[in-house]
Amino acid sequence: MKRAFALPLLLVFLLTGCSGRTSAGQAAGTEQTPSPEQSSAAQPVTGTVFAMDTVMELTIYGGEDLLSAARERIEELESKLSVTEESSEIYGVNHSGGGTLSADTADLLSRALDLCGRTNGALDLSIYPVVRAWGFTTGEYRVPGRGELEKLLAHVDYTRIDLDEASGRVSLADSMEIDLGSVAKGYTGDQVIALLREHGVTSALLNLGGNVQALGGKPDGSPWRIAVRDPFGDGYVGILEVVDQAVITSGGYERYFVEDGQTYWHIIDPAAGAPVRNGLVSVTIVGESGLVCDGLSTALFVMGLEDAAAFWQQSDDFEAVLVTEDGQIHITEGLEDVFSLPDQGSGLEGVTVIRRG
Repeated sequence: MKRAFALPLLLVFLLTGCSGRTSAGQAAGTEQTPSPEQSSAAQPVTGTVFAMDTVMELTIYGGEDLLSAARERIEELESKLSVTEESSEIYGVNHSGGGTLSADTADLLSRALDLCGRTNGALDLSIYPVVRAWGFTTGEYRVPGRGELEKLLAHVDYTRIDLDEASGRVSLADSMEIDLGSVAKGYTGDQVIALLREHGVTSALLNLGGNVQALGGKPDGSPWRIAVRDPFGDGYVGILEVVDQAVITSGGYERYFVEDGQTYWHIIDPAAGAPVRNGLVSVTIVGESGLVCDGLSTALFVMGLEDAAAFWQQSDDFEAVLVTEDGQIHITEGLEDVFSLPDQGSGLEGVTVIRRG
């Protein structure tokens, strides 16, 4: 059996322009070369923190104390949201069938449940036991039998998660377990951005293990340039220019294994209990809310191209880049002016634009 674990989701370019092809093994960077316009601007404070099973890189145009505060906030949220740490709130809920949550965890769970409903279950927080059965949480990869999956799927239903928002009290149906991993990094990014904004920071870039979130633009006023990884190789399929937005990708290349010549990746269809195979290989969501982008990157992957496009047409809070198995790139119309191909002279030739009209 071949086992592979690939990172990162996105490659970040902080220089004025993008240069060359970057190795897929290189994490999102924090290196920056100031332009002349930035000569009088504050220099960035950069640092890393290992949390939520990934290396997170922070670039903040502010003081060292804000970098420490951001790290502390990330670690605080991880301690509450981890599905495997025995002292976490989520672990406690899963092993006792319920409990009283802190304000952070209750807020995230409430908003995540709203996303589950909005996507009609394409995102389902109760899929955790199925994902674990495939080995994606343990690294002990295997293909579960149909009978085993059917038993597990009987307990997958986000509508049976009962949350009292006023008290923070949550209860789960029998044998149900939840995992907020599909939205935790996006929510964490939102919280760190809010913290920095409260302290007067107007320019920062967070790479939370491939979940990229920008506060403002670069200090010179130009947008951040975020490169979307090529799911088929070591390069990138396009570049996004963003200000005050999150750019979050779900891709089949992130975590997968191969058995008997068949590739199985970690994005599971909650209805089937098996890895999604619908023609999509990568979904990137762009929007103001990291939580929404994080959850929708998974949900739209599960939906497939046609249903994902229809879902976007009924929404007004995100844009998307969708890459199919045959290498075709589809972008929603709100990205036409901020998305470019690696070859700057090629325009958007060969890119399909999804429109509302």
